[in-house]
Amino acid sequence: MTAASGAGPSGAGPVRDEDAFDVPRVASWLRENATDARGLDGIPEVGQFGGGASNLTYLLRYAASPTAPAGRDLVLRRPPAGTKAKGAHDMRREHDLQAALAPVFPLVPRMVACCQDHEVLGSDFYVMERVAGIILRRNLPAELGLDADTTRRLCVAAVDTLADLHAVDVEAAGLAGLGRGPGYVGRQVAGWSERYRKARTPDVPDAEAVMAWLAAEQPPDVATVLIHNDFRFDNLVLDPTDPTRIVGVLDWELATVGDPLMDLGSALAYWVQADDDLVMQRMRRQPTHAPGMLTRAEVVERYTERAGLVVSPEQWRFYEVFGLFRLAVIAQQIYYRFVHGQTSNPAFAEFGAAVAYLDYRSRSILETRG
Repeated sequence: MTAASGAGPSGAGPVRDEDAFDVPRVASWLRENATDARGLDGIPEVGQFGGGASNLTYLLRYAASPTAPAGRDLVLRRPPAGTKAKGAHDMRREHDLQAALAPVFPLVPRMVACCQDHEVLGSDFYVMERVAGIILRRNLPAELGLDADTTRRLCVAAVDTLADLHAVDVEAAGLAGLGRGPGYVGRQVAGWSERYRKARTPDVPDAEAVMAWLAAEQPPDVATVLIHNDFRFDNLVLDPTDPTRIVGVLDWELATVGDPLMDLGSALAYWVQADDDLVMQRMRRQPTHAPGMLTRAEVVERYTERAGLVVSPEQWRFYEVFGLFRLAVIAQQIYYRFVHGQTSNPAFAEFGAAVAYLDYRSRSILETRG
């Protein structure tokens, strides 16, 4: 049996053929290596989560057993096939970071096992406990019954969660080694510029004007903190009994030690508000347009107040443009894989147009406010 057989468990769809793996072999390895092997005697039903566009994420659903009467849901993470950016998709790093962070930031999932033997699945992977709850996608589910006031409370909770993460003592958590010292902003501008040039395909803009502006206008680091680097609603798990309460933060692939405003700028690149243009609305992946959601400017105001930072609109412009450019690079790296046949996911066919729009939006900000 492979992970491509049958329909997926609740909350996940069927596994794409290109992403299938040998389920019995993985299940056998997991029984031998899990930190807690309760309920892992059988072969799990497997589904694939479709929300992400980078690492592949699967649900392993184990049936009820004497050692786990309610059954057990685990989540497996692995890298995608194809060319990968240097340093990306490091399963050991992602696993170890969450294991170290859990005692001081309890919203991370509990780690179960990490495998670096490619004979098992064909790549590194790790397994964690599934955090039960609600994950928001493009729109707010009507059944949640969230009015504008409740939605605002949820939004504020999300912003505060990011600020609270940035307040974690990285030394106490043993995570200071993730950082490379001062100069984080400069390294990010140079690194993402290099990635874009390497992944560029002939049908997207060269983005040289934006890259030159970022290189010339980069500010010094405002602080050195633990940053998530992919903070969105679809990486947050909400309490089913109180959707304004966040019970989990997922997808730590890009987490590191760096500048908090760069993290906020990256998060707000995904933040499509109600008055944005039609192209932005088509790109929206989270319900940030819903009545009660904060605008991007209000998010910045709330975050900086909680974090004790003072940032003028002119200073914020750099982080806004950086966030849009970084998102364009991420989209272009995925589009490059699609163009070169390294993935067949049809959703990636439109990423080239998204890259062109993000470059246009970045240049428009420079022209209208410069």
